Amino acid sequence: MIRLLIAAATSVIVSLVSTRLLIDFLTKQEVGQPIREDGPQGHFTKAGTPTMGGLAIVFGAFVGYIVADIINIFGYGPANVFTRTGLVVMGTILATGGVGFLDDWIKISRERSLGLSKRAKVIGLVSVAVLFAVLSVTWSNVHTELSFVRWDSIGFDLGRIGWSIWAILLILASANAVNLTDGLDGLASGAAILNFAGFTFIAFWAFRHPEEYDIPHALDLAVIAVSMLGGCVGFLWFNAAPAQIFMGDTGSLAIGAALAALALTTNTHLLLPIMGMLFVTETVSVILQVFVFKTQKGRRLFRMAPIHHHFELAGWPETRVIIRFWLLSGLTTGVGLGLFYWDSIRQGITA
Repeated sequence: MIRLLIAAATSVIVSLVSTRLLIDFLTKQEVGQPIREDGPQGHFTKAGTPTMGGLAIVFGAFVGYIVADIINIFGYGPANVFTRTGLVVMGTILATGGVGFLDDWIKISRERSLGLSKRAKVIGLVSVAVLFAVLSVTWSNVHTELSFVRWDSIGFDLGRIGWSIWAILLILASANAVNLTDGLDGLASGAAILNFAGFTFIAFWAFRHPEEYDIPHALDLAVIAVSMLGGCVGFLWFNAAPAQIFMGDTGSLAIGAALAALALTTNTHLLLPIMGMLFVTETVSVILQVFVFKTQKGRRLFRMAPIHHHFELAGWPETRVIIRFWLLSGLTTGVGLGLFYWDSIRQGITA
């Protein structure tokens, strides 16, 4: 528990300071976010707002993870510190954040709302996801069963190749889902805080019950989850409406990859869509919008997709959309944790 508190406090402080410094630096350099021309009219006032704030999230989480583990080495012993699984997950977060950073940098340097080409972004994300999958099955030895709340909760073994393909798809889907959700001030970061809180509980619970969950590096994963939570909290202080900085793809891709990697390494693959239902809904709204538009001769299912823009154009103030979506994210995270705990009760695990 001490490691979790150290990681959380460190990541919040580092993220707060880093975000403030980023805002000052990017403002002086007159580096701002271009706004989509086909977006809501009210968003044009946000043009020029500093972006790439995801750097502070990732940096805060990284420092929180490192500091917590180093202090543990010198204060409590090296057990479960800088584990293989933890390093793979943290490396995945840093790498996907790097892909997002390239995308953001191209946007601001060329002063356009489009960054990397779709092909280049997909290649970058797939490369990171493949590396995560290969290292996971060969180096950190994760369970390869398709799982819900425990590695053996379904009993269907995907095998190394099948699990790797599944992991790649889950990382791509999660990263892009968070990226689509990041369209209102604080929406994605606030929802991510709730999801990371959920994974902190799941990983710590698994650490407390090693025989039942068989996740040798669960405590290190809990440290990463709470570090990402802290990074998002520090960033949200400045990202809350009206935002002083945007996370950009640097943050959204890193957050999405982190959620998928945590689900894969805690054997809660199918619990992720429940806890992250907001991100799923945002993605599905875009898919449905495109499908209806192409099959119904230009007809639109929503006023605008992703669905948060639909409610904006329906007359909801931006803050109302954000807060209500946060509430929904909190509810679905609670449902996911409820299912996880319900299963533990069924297994006789209650403390």
